[in-house]
Amino acid sequence: MGKLTDTAIRNAQAGERDAQISDGGGLVLRVGRGSGDKSFWYRYKLGNSSKWIRLGTYPALSLKDARTLAAALDLKRKQGIDPIEERDQNAKRERDERDAEQKEAAAQAARLTVRDLCDRWARLELSARKDGGAEVRRSFEKDVFPTLGNVAAEDVTRPMVAALLDTVVERGARIVARNLLGDLRQMFGFAIKRGFVENDPTSHLKRDDFGRKVERARVLSDSEIRDLTRLLPDAEMYEASVSAVWVMLSTCCRVGEVTSARLEHIDLEAGAWKIPAENSKNAKAHTIYLSAFAAKHIKTLIERAERLGSAWLMPAKYASGPVCPKSLAKQIGDRQRPGLKPMKGRTPLTESLVLVGGKWTPHDLRRTGATTMGVLGVRPDVIEKCLNHVEQNRLVRIYQRQELREEQREAWRLLGDRLELLTRDDAANVVPLVRVAA
Repeated sequence: MGKLTDTAIRNAQAGERDAQISDGGGLVLRVGRGSGDKSFWYRYKLGNSSKWIRLGTYPALSLKDARTLAAALDLKRKQGIDPIEERDQNAKRERDERDAEQKEAAAQAARLTVRDLCDRWARLELSARKDGGAEVRRSFEKDVFPTLGNVAAEDVTRPMVAALLDTVVERGARIVARNLLGDLRQMFGFAIKRGFVENDPTSHLKRDDFGRKVERARVLSDSEIRDLTRLLPDAEMYEASVSAVWVMLSTCCRVGEVTSARLEHIDLEAGAWKIPAENSKNAKAHTIYLSAFAAKHIKTLIERAERLGSAWLMPAKYASGPVCPKSLAKQIGDRQRPGLKPMKGRTPLTESLVLVGGKWTPHDLRRTGATTMGVLGVRPDVIEKCLNHVEQNRLVRIYQRQELREEQREAWRLLGDRLELLTRDDAANVVPLVRVAA
């Protein structure tokens, strides 16, 4: 039993110095001089010195609780433990743990999410693309960010990427999935070079894992070209779209090149259409020498644009810019849906452009024009120049710089003359060419 009682504690007073009243077992009551504050302490010997541990203030800490605390500390001493050293070690461990947690929190906050990584990639690399990376951003917003946008880039795993791409494939967008894999691989390659991540979660994933790309080989026959002269006027397409079909067929241009053309790019008198680098797929400027057939249909587009007061060869209907390239593909595709109901807000003439050879697209017109050139005897290297293809052989690309301009001009003339024959009223009498896909 201790020596202290609550009555004794209440009556305890200090003299000229602080009073110290022992309860036994190391528990000591200290009474402050002047203030009279009373507090419990645990006192123990370590070597030749006394050490003190403050337990609490009376009466907030009761005598009973003070004795319990002192008894626990006294037990530690009997076990050879220094309570102050233990307390300091515990405090240090808590500080270290707290510091580690704060550092981890800071590191987590500093880790780039997939969206953050894409933003950096866009600023430093994608911005150099012809579209400034707009198409990649659009596809990421649709298919990547909803599931991975807020995930730390270094936490992305191969199964996560595969699951994302499988979801895209399941909705029937295999080409989109293939392109997404390529873009994700480029982005994580950028991240590895910059030290943002250590591993590439797209490694060992192949584009063919998510659907093989099917090369189109559709080439319109002579009879199908003749059919177009009959079908297009009744298909209720925009006047400009009809002209664009013939322009693409006779110039082998891409759909985006005709829709992004400005009147200033075309010189009918010189018979030339200059496609600036920013309008071509490979960012390489290109000149198309217009046949009489091509010039006739481009003139129709120019006259329409001038009536509308537009600088664009194919101005948009409700905006100041050019028509969207997808508009042409939609108009042509919507008219090749036999047996299907018309889509809401689209043409009811779902069979008006169906050809016997199967579905055709704007790009098939480019292939058809190139194939026709070959059948007419144009050399393959000249056709490649007409298509503005980049030579794949590096040595040829470096050392053979000839432009073959006159040969290209003649190739387009031959193509235009052939199309003129096929589209005139007595075209049924024209001897068909034997075509093989280019």
